Amino acid sequence: MDSILRATAHRPWPLPSGLWVMKQRWHDLLFAHWALEPESVRALLPSPLRPYMDTFNGKAWLGVVPFWMSNVRPRGVPPIPGLSKFAEMNVRTYVTVDGKPGVYFFSLDAENLPAVYAARIGFSLAYFYAKMKVSVGAGDQVEYKSERLQKPCPAEFVGAYGPSDSGVFNAAPGSIEEFLVERYCLYTADARGRIHRGNIHHLPWPLQRAQAEIRTNNVAQSHGIALPNEKPLLHFAKRLNVFIWLPERA
Repeated sequence: MDSILRATAHRPWPLPSGLWVMKQRWHDLLFAHWALEPESVRALLPSPLRPYMDTFNGKAWLGVVPFWMSNVRPRGVPPIPGLSKFAEMNVRTYVTVDGKPGVYFFSLDAENLPAVYAARIGFSLAYFYAKMKVSVGAGDQVEYKSERLQKPCPAEFVGAYGPSDSGVFNAAPGSIEEFLVERYCLYTADARGRIHRGNIHHLPWPLQRAQAEIRTNNVAQSHGIALPNEKPLLHFAKRLNVFIWLPERA
């Protein structure tokens, strides 16, 4: 897995100079994206990040991304049974600060309570504890259920998804796929108006076209985001190894 750190030609900027602090392996991801009017999303961002919101073809993009993780461990620590494998789902949009495209998370739901508190403290991310169930069947078809247990924002996602064909591809330069997934950092803003960047590193996303039956989905609504009554843009990714660095001032 460390060989991934030597593969950097695809990155839009070099690796951070400091040491990575955590490894993770992400599995069976659905990227479900809706196009929204930019001002409706911009108004919900922390004020320091509003000038940096990204658009593609004149629209802001809101993503709901369910998946599960394994091999979650800090640097120098082996995977710990019961703590290194759990489901997670995020609600996200996109910003670029200092020419570095990244992700802003409205929320991240996870079924691992220690991980929720660690991410809130160490990364200032809006993690919530949730009851989650994931099962993967033939053809990488995934049944996924998440029910947020932590107040003040109850939210639920129930659905089934998977790849709609066997073709795996990397995002082409300038494509909507590149805009949505090829981002190598996340952004947060603190109470003093300072922006922080958390760098990550991985190989280019191995994407597939996807299909999904979303039965319940109010995770965006829990943040005041009304999704349009239209089918989302869907992509699937089977697996990705990821390195994470501590946040820094942007």
